[in-house]
Amino acid sequence: MTGHRQNRLAGEIQREISQIIRDQMKDPRVGFVTVTDVEVSGDIRHAKIFVSVLGDETVTESCLAGLSKAKGFIRSELARRINVRYMPELHFKVDQSLDYSQKINSILTKVKEDL
Repeated sequence: MTGHRQNRLAGEIQREISQIIRDQMKDPRVGFVTVTDVEVSGDIRHAKIFVSVLGDETVTESCLAGLSKAKGFIRSELARRINVRYMPELHFKVDQSLDYSQKINSILTKVKEDL
């Protein structure tokens, strides 16, 4: 599978999972979740779904537990919505890029103030 097709499938999966979480998830542990990125493996067997959760560490852990519990439901809904030969196995991960960018920004601000 070429990179272009992987990217296209990843974008479609991201849109659909965002909509499924927003409209169909009933689990109270899954609150304010944003699907920030999706990476699909070359053989389309696995997909890493990166999520950003509004809240502290306990809220994030609880939300990941809820998403992992609903993994089968989300995968079956994706299979209904997206026409592919094989629906990838879903793996939910916390997106650390927002925390990292805030840390870098605070360091740069501190260096600027020290000058």
